[in-house]
Amino acid sequence: MAIGVAGIPSFARLTANLAAKISTSEYVTTARLLGVPAWAVAVRHTLPNMAEPLLILATTVFALSMVELSALSFIGLGVQSPTYDFGLLLNESLTQIYTQPTAVVGPSVMIVLTGLAAMVLGDALAARANPRTARRAVRRPSVPAVADVPAGDGALVRIEDLRVGVPGGPELVRGVSLTIDPGEVVALVGESGSGKSLTAMSVAGLVSEELDVRAEVLRVGDMNMLGQPDRARLGREISVVYQDPGSTFNPSLRMGGQLTEVLRTHLGMGKGRARKLITEALDQVNITEPAHRLRQHPHKLSGGMRQRCMIATTLVTTPKLIVADEPTTALDVTVQHEVLRQFRRIHREQGTAMLFISHDLGVVEALCDRILVMKEGEIVERLTPAQLRDRDVHHPYTRA
Repeated sequence: MAIGVAGIPSFARLTANLAAKISTSEYVTTARLLGVPAWAVAVRHTLPNMAEPLLILATTVFALSMVELSALSFIGLGVQSPTYDFGLLLNESLTQIYTQPTAVVGPSVMIVLTGLAAMVLGDALAARANPRTARRAVRRPSVPAVADVPAGDGALVRIEDLRVGVPGGPELVRGVSLTIDPGEVVALVGESGSGKSLTAMSVAGLVSEELDVRAEVLRVGDMNMLGQPDRARLGREISVVYQDPGSTFNPSLRMGGQLTEVLRTHLGMGKGRARKLITEALDQVNITEPAHRLRQHPHKLSGGMRQRCMIATTLVTTPKLIVADEPTTALDVTVQHEVLRQFRRIHREQGTAMLFISHDLGVVEALCDRILVMKEGEIVERLTPAQLRDRDVHHPYTRA
């Protein structure tokens, strides 16, 4: 008991220091701004980020306490017969060290192994508890996951018989098949709820784990999106531009940290190099005073500027595929024109393939090489821009 009480100050000091640091962090401040209750902040943010060092300390203290107890028992101040621990066993076996040396070696080895096992277990538990390093629960693919294999047919994206639905419920996307060649711009058009975004997010590997994703083939390059593709490769090779530029960025963080995150995380760049590249990219997409914009919060920028900031990250990461989920819907006509001009520029200069989601036929006619019309989770018609321009369409939904 005395050894346990003596260890309390170390836990109290570490807990107080961690709580003080985490309580002033940006993600806790953001949660408070959003009105998250105090208990939820503690459970979701504070405790998970305190768990790693506390678990390591707990297992280390356990190992040291075991050594201390064994030492006390060895000199006769700890456990007394008929109760035994490693220290008492070692004490009583010393008289037989020449006749039965294993009686001495056994307790000694067990003290070392138990201490090492406790600390290794602590490291493993701490790694699992750390939200930054813990493995996420992986949705079990509905088809056997296979290793990444070369595409072989020249298509960058290949989807065959994609189905997305609620487990035990209706299918929201049914039988979707499409290909996207390198450098090709393919549009998915349809009304809200037609399955465009679910199809696009399936390609990017961003479908909610609550949904069941099945397909005969679903790959980007040589990455099998039904398995467990490397997240670093996903960050480098696939870029996503969302519909609402206002919800893309964290309102409590400055633009600089958010725009350079992909470069620092997936490309391993230093902070200075990443800021220099993103500043140059912002200038290329006609953002005035780019260095100053990096020090601003998102609400200081207009919707068009925020969308162009997202496009700027695409310029510096040079992905193989851009998934643009209705990127112009929330913008006025003038800003739409500027954003589309930037997409054309990326396509022309980098040869990047693009999956463009929209319900605006005029926009996709001007930008895309092929147009796929979706209705109620299915592709009902496949068109070229010329067919759309000449109104050479056949399905009643497209004509309407």
